[in-house]
Amino acid sequence: MSAICVSGRGKRTESGGEDFVVCNPTKQSCVSPSGSSDQRRLDYEREDYLNDVSIILPVYNAARWLDECLQSVLEQDFQGSMELLVFNDASKDDSMNIIRKWRTKLEDRSIHVVIDGHESSHPKGVGFAKNRAVEQSSGRFLCFLDADDAMMPQRVRLQYEAALVHTNCVFTSHGPTVIMPTWFCSREWLDHIGTFDEGGKGVPEDLLFFYENLRKGGGMFRVDHCLLLYRYHSEAATHAVLEETIWKNRVRFLEERVLSLWPSFTIWNAGKQGRKLYRSLSSKNQKKVVSFCDVDRSKITKGFYTYQESKDKPKPKIPIYHFTEAKPPFIICVKLDLTGGGFEENLSSLKLKEGVDYYHFS
Repeated sequence: MSAICVSGRGKRTESGGEDFVVCNPTKQSCVSPSGSSDQRRLDYEREDYLNDVSIILPVYNAARWLDECLQSVLEQDFQGSMELLVFNDASKDDSMNIIRKWRTKLEDRSIHVVIDGHESSHPKGVGFAKNRAVEQSSGRFLCFLDADDAMMPQRVRLQYEAALVHTNCVFTSHGPTVIMPTWFCSREWLDHIGTFDEGGKGVPEDLLFFYENLRKGGGMFRVDHCLLLYRYHSEAATHAVLEETIWKNRVRFLEERVLSLWPSFTIWNAGKQGRKLYRSLSSKNQKKVVSFCDVDRSKITKGFYTYQESKDKPKPKIPIYHFTEAKPPFIICVKLDLTGGGFEENLSSLKLKEGVDYYHFS
């Protein structure tokens, strides 16, 4: 197991870094999701929230980490009103006894605690647990926390302050911006996005929620502080989601949001990742790929990539060019910060605009 302080640009570091705010730049009217409890008991324009912040804590067999997690809730320096919503997703260990022990300590600090859950033979999944906890919350803003992580004392305060300025936002603080236990958002914005997917084990509910946030107009804003100690360990729920599942969802979203708007494009990277992206595309989007580009002379000298798995005859052959000879727009399948600045310098030399002339997909 490793414990790391989450920071920006996809890195895991031992010290503070860049935190992100994913936000909607324009205020939008919100519609309650169908089938929610008493229309989620919300009037989106109301002023009578019982608490400023509701901390949402799904729990499943987390006894090993709960003391530190709940201690971090207790040590928040936020001066507004807070509540903690715990949903036990059929834990079989000592999790609930630990939570009950902490309840008195937290409520002595005026942090109201609501505990709910079920004792089925199997857990129903993180998405289910989050949705049930949110339904019982009464805060104007929602702060998401995983039971195996610990917040920095300033987390709630800093995210709350940012949320007052940037309305209708999802706040997060790690390079892959879908790291769920760092998210913080207004109740109004969450209800506009909708509930978490309740498909259970193997479903990337945070990624799907993040994509829906983008579909509803999400942007990104940085808050330059480290807010969470994130644990990566063998028992983490993230391991239940296959890498291939993540990949397929990412490709489909890329096709939906970007490639559907482009008549043609170049894949930057004629190596393994670039070829994998090409093979993963729909037939329609494969036909839009006019070339690969690279800096590797051996790949460029080869001249083309042949898609051997294709059922077409003859097999598709996609030319490979030096990046200076390739035509934008580009889908870039090169990881940042791995070439000593070489790739970044090459990209900068083309004087392109991100989001128009290229998108990163690495």
